Amino acid sequence: MGLWAALAEVFPKTGHQRCWFHKTGNILNALPKSQHGRAKVGLQEIWQAGTREEAFAAFDRFVDAYSAKYPKAAEKLTKDRDELLAFYDFPAEHWQHLRTTNPIESTFATVRHRTTRTRNCVSRPTFLGLAFKLIESAEQSWRRIRAPEKVASLLEGIPYKNGLPVIDSTPAQQPLAA
Repeated sequence: MGLWAALAEVFPKTGHQRCWFHKTGNILNALPKSQHGRAKVGLQEIWQAGTREEAFAAFDRFVDAYSAKYPKAAEKLTKDRDELLAFYDFPAEHWQHLRTTNPIESTFATVRHRTTRTRNCVSRPTFLGLAFKLIESAEQSWRRIRAPEKVASLLEGIPYKNGLPVIDSTPAQQPLAA
């Protein structure tokens, strides 16, 4: 069982967000260099759109522009459509944090770099202690999440659409009085 399958089994209602930085690199690798500038602009129009509907429109424009001559590039984008746009189901202030995996990867890169260059780090307890200290040190440079107060609303299960909370328009049923 892979990571994604395990996550789906343990957290079945959890959405998945793909990293736009890595997806952009993968798509550009399937295009000739002469197309990179225009393709980057087209991809930025997707993830910088203000609403999911605007993102879908930009998505379709990109696929229409590239699918005939560069089907591999278009296929790399279309296969992860929902996962690339999952951030629209969260507060707009959090979008910047959700679109990329860079904070996680830079922390892991620090741990990987130090552990491969450290000799005598062979036992599991020694490695765990070193990794903990490296991550604790890296934490000092992390940026704080924008609008941390909105995390509570997410934990309460309040749905978001296009970065805004969805307010249920049906009034709550009043309990019957005796």
